[in-house]
Amino acid sequence: MSDMRVVLVHADDRQDRMTTTGTKAWELFAEDPSVIAARVNGELRDLSHELADGDEVEGVAIDSPDGLDVLRHSTAHVMAQAVQELFPEAKLGIGPPVTDGFYYDFDVETPFVPEDLDKIESRMRKIVKEGQKFSRRVTTDHDAIAELKDEPYKIELIGLKGSGKSDDAAQEIAEGASVEVGAGELTIYDNIRRNGDVAWSDLCRGPHLPTTKRIPAFKLMRTAAAYWRGDEKNKQLQRVYGTAWPSKEDLEAHLHRIEEAERRDHRKLGRELDLFSFPDELGSGLPVFHPRGGVIKREMEDYVRRRHIEEGFEYVGTPHISKDGLFHTSGHLPYYADTMFPPMELEGAKYQLKAMNCPMHNLIYASRGRSYRELPLRLFEFGHVYRYEKSGVVHGLTRVRGFAQDDSHSYVTPEQAPGEIKHLLDFVLGLLRDFGLDDFYLEMSTRDDSKPDKFIGSDEQWETATRVLREVCEESGLELVPDPGGAAFYGPKVSVQARDAIGRTWQMSTIQYDFNQPHRFGLEYNGADGQKHEPVMIHSAKFGSIERFLGVLVEHYAGAFPPWLAPVQVQAIPIAERHEDYLWDVAKRMRKEGLRVDVDDSTDRMQKKIRNAQLQKVPFMMIAGDDDLAAGAVSFRYRDGRQDNGVPIEEAIARVREAVAARTQV
Repeated sequence: MSDMRVVLVHADDRQDRMTTTGTKAWELFAEDPSVIAARVNGELRDLSHELADGDEVEGVAIDSPDGLDVLRHSTAHVMAQAVQELFPEAKLGIGPPVTDGFYYDFDVETPFVPEDLDKIESRMRKIVKEGQKFSRRVTTDHDAIAELKDEPYKIELIGLKGSGKSDDAAQEIAEGASVEVGAGELTIYDNIRRNGDVAWSDLCRGPHLPTTKRIPAFKLMRTAAAYWRGDEKNKQLQRVYGTAWPSKEDLEAHLHRIEEAERRDHRKLGRELDLFSFPDELGSGLPVFHPRGGVIKREMEDYVRRRHIEEGFEYVGTPHISKDGLFHTSGHLPYYADTMFPPMELEGAKYQLKAMNCPMHNLIYASRGRSYRELPLRLFEFGHVYRYEKSGVVHGLTRVRGFAQDDSHSYVTPEQAPGEIKHLLDFVLGLLRDFGLDDFYLEMSTRDDSKPDKFIGSDEQWETATRVLREVCEESGLELVPDPGGAAFYGPKVSVQARDAIGRTWQMSTIQYDFNQPHRFGLEYNGADGQKHEPVMIHSAKFGSIERFLGVLVEHYAGAFPPWLAPVQVQAIPIAERHEDYLWDVAKRMRKEGLRVDVDDSTDRMQKKIRNAQLQKVPFMMIAGDDDLAAGAVSFRYRDGRQDNGVPIEEAIARVREAVAARTQV
């Protein structure tokens, strides 16, 4: 065999490695059990991939993002094999990896029940123990259709591939099934037993683990109904969700995080703490805030209104509806037509519920002539917008159909754009820290050059806007993660991704560079040179959606808000009825200082009153009995159970006042 040379790529260096013709990728990583796949010349490959002279090869560890995808997609294959062994009539849909797990869709006559999941999981363990080999083979459309004649959904995917369609839906389906739309090569993976028999096969692009034994830990989670290809006109399939991890410890930690997330679910806590609800009479995705939830919402609004004014913004107001021509001018129709509510007919014109505030702010800018001396011109409002989210994605406060944005638009000269973006980013990060979110990174959403029809503007405009945003982000020192293709149609954006108390990531604030709308609305300013110029428009939402931000805060704090946000800051608890008037007087004094105090004058026993305050997650309790009345004091109790007895009233009030002013947790 002749020698050849490949380049083994490590994190910090590159090493030439002499090998022989026919060398497989696994031979380069035989001493590293964490490597389960390889990246060859930038493409993910099985470890059984045969290398060629000059190949650049990098090992893919099982705990890396790519490695986790390979692990989970391989586990999805094992699950599908187990399902068809137990339910031979089941037809296969798609089975991609997803965040923290995987799923596979099946067409079965009878929906799965929890007992079925137990059986499937047991069969999966048997397959894993057998150490079946994942073996890739290339086939043709014709041969694959003949082989998969009993799998109608797979045949449909082959048809999508052969058609060369490139629409988003077809691409998504193809990627989920590991079939590349329009690709010249079609592959099937066989699961091969040790005696050489083929146990099961599936249409798949791969790559996969070397064998099923390399699956360390997994668990099936739940089932759900899912329309084929996400289209409600298609047949409803059974989707089985599972999760897989590099170790049993990782799996246990994940399951613990799920339990913790369920405990913190804002929908559950919103009901228990009487913060908000979702009346069926209003419709899906349209929440109402109860008095206690209204307190938190008002505190958020008061804070962000004051901060905008401090940062040089001017408060404006715009209506909830508009003639639809406004959104044609802005360019949102037809780009966002699918997420806007249907138009209303009135006096011979079509009106739309607004899905965004920016077109109306443009009208304010255009209401009179502008000079460069006025720029940056910063407009801000709590703009209520309405978006027609599909019922399947509506989720509590974090995905609604009607919500308020703390929406701002800065109109600047091109030279002012970098400084304004930095100003907005500093504003955003300061706001998040004030609300207790201090672990975040930035995500940069750019244009997808392969889909020019989904974006407007010249290459030069996109290049300038992207460069300005990127440079400001890099100067911040925060981690910057690329999001290719995630830009709005009118320009790139940066979003702040914040991690909550249990490590989940939420997209929060956004800053967008818009060179499109000023041109479409004919916005101008008189420059220092006496000529007319076009401003740059920079969109920014600090909370993003007030509703969504509040939902995130409920889960971040598990309902135990810091004193400044807590609906009730102090619960006053009299030991007996004769102590009530004393605590009512204390409460009156505290309310004059703007503190939120309730007195529990119910007939419940004191211990139950304390328990009720704990369940409502009130930051402070003030308990008073005979000795407290005599001393002009209270027993001051913290949320964590600590208690100081005989605290003078003035000191107790000062403790609450200082904790509220500091915006810290107790």
